[in-house]
Amino acid sequence: MAQSPSQLFEVQCPCCGSTLHVDPETQVVIRYREPEKKPAIEDLHSAVQQLQGEAQRRDQIFEKSFASHLTSDKVRERKFEELLKQAKEDKSGAPPKRPFDLD
Repeated sequence: MAQSPSQLFEVQCPCCGSTLHVDPETQVVIRYREPEKKPAIEDLHSAVQQLQGEAQRRDQIFEKSFASHLTSDKVRERKFEELLKQAKEDKSGAPPKRPFDLD
């Protein structure tokens, strides 16, 4: 007993997006169609330009990070000196309470 293709029903795969044609009587996939994929690179020249631009951007970010790393010691030293100066100028009296003194 041959079945007509109109009795098959279509199901979309949620993972890959392919279309499955399933026979309801036997519950078997009769045929499937994979979704058409766009080409990964449509224009090779523009892809090369984009990659070169990304390389330059990475180099700039690295140089900026490296420069900030070199100056970080100076920044910390300057902040420490400023806080030490504030602490020496503050003559409020008794030292602050320690957490274990409150028990």
